[in-house]
Amino acid sequence: MKAFGFLSFGHYGHGTGPGDLDAGQALKDAVEIAVGADEIGVNGAYWRVHHFARQAASPFPLLAAAGARTSRIEVGTGVIDMC
Repeated sequence: MKAFGFLSFGHYGHGTGPGDLDAGQALKDAVEIAVGADEIGVNGAYWRVHHFARQAASPFPLLAAAGARTSRIEVGTGVIDMC
């Protein structure tokens, strides 16, 4: 296999219900998933933009954080909605 990546749909609760993560924890979890994927040799991690979910409205800070914590994995966006 030459390349293997994933498109993360993440946590998209409102942070108010039982079991809903707040935006900060959802972003930390996304970075940790990328770090783990990098450690096991996954080639790509991509995130989708959700304009109405506070933790996923702007993917670029998440991409920067994931890129700073990983060394080999490619990070990017899978979908950017044009609104």
